[in-house]
Amino acid sequence: MRVLMVSKACIVGAYQKKLEELARFPDVELTVVVPPCWRDERGVMRLEREHTQGYELAVERMALNGHFHLHFYPGLGKHFRRTRPHIVHIDEEPYNVATWQAMRLAKTHGAKALFFTWQNIHRRYPPPFSLMESYNLRHANYAIAGNSEAVKVLRAKGYRGPVRVIPQFGVDPEKFKVQSSKFKVANSQFAIGYVGRLVEEKGVDVLLRAVAGLGGDWQLRILGSGPQRAGLENLATELGIAERVGFEEPIPSTQMPGYYHQLDALVLPSLTRPNWKEQFGRVLIEAMACGVPVVGSDSGEIPNVIGEAGLVFAEGDERALRARLSQLMADPALREELARRGRERVLAHYTQAQVAAKTYQVYCELGVVQNTESAGTRKHGSSVIPHLP
Repeated sequence: MRVLMVSKACIVGAYQKKLEELARFPDVELTVVVPPCWRDERGVMRLEREHTQGYELAVERMALNGHFHLHFYPGLGKHFRRTRPHIVHIDEEPYNVATWQAMRLAKTHGAKALFFTWQNIHRRYPPPFSLMESYNLRHANYAIAGNSEAVKVLRAKGYRGPVRVIPQFGVDPEKFKVQSSKFKVANSQFAIGYVGRLVEEKGVDVLLRAVAGLGGDWQLRILGSGPQRAGLENLATELGIAERVGFEEPIPSTQMPGYYHQLDALVLPSLTRPNWKEQFGRVLIEAMACGVPVVGSDSGEIPNVIGEAGLVFAEGDERALRARLSQLMADPALREELARRGRERVLAHYTQAQVAAKTYQVYCELGVVQNTESAGTRKHGSSVIPHLP
């Protein structure tokens, strides 16, 4: 089956491992269209080329780059004409222009089409977004939802087609793994980490207030960028903890395992807002894969991702978060147990190979080809397909 995927998310090198895993199925001929970069409140994220074996990574100019709802690819049609896809995998929300563009092209070229959604809050959009969303929901042959609440939202909006819950990406357990010689043991300070956007809904201010009352010898490392950075730095100063808090710029995805290995705990203190709640929390599974205990708020999908492999607190409750961190600091045995559970949970549910296999089953359910015995095997030793300029 010839699959054409459109995905701005796949500019991230670590995410491309899923594409290699998909391409290993013997009946999958995969082309993935990505932009050369993506702009958001963190800055400009440029295309990384980390996992590029066995499929074609086609770089295409994006119009209105940085506009989440409005971006699209002026030259996308030529990839349809060139690859003649059986399946079009639109790795975008159904209310985006890029999804509407790819869906119309799929229908024009007689291809089956599916989209991906994280949206776990039922939101209504004004025209033309509501009209594009309605078109996409009517014409999609399948939908992939990143969390269970997103399925309920789709049904409430009138989508009646098949849908399956699959995370957008997993982790590569060979890259994100427990460090044999633990660097962090040599550090006398208890290293607490946050990784992500510095925006109000991520609750980093709650984390700062929680650690401000934390006893013992600790340090807080905040890795990320965004419009709240200056305000958070000021808050750390006001709380008298600026010397213990370090703000660090984002690093390439391929360097993240080394970063996690320097932490004793990772915190995701997300806050639900009227127009957003945590949709997954990928940093949780990355840290868990590396054997780092995780602490998360109960916003959105976080408790479901963590399961019994970490600690959860009521969102916005700085005292509850402080208590969870104190608990970890005081109990090395608990940290070791949560590290073990976290790694096991990732291996059971969140590897790139598992995500790819579930996605492949969706392709098979679309009925483009028969899911024969040979379709269940994997390719090995795939050659590199040259990149388009």
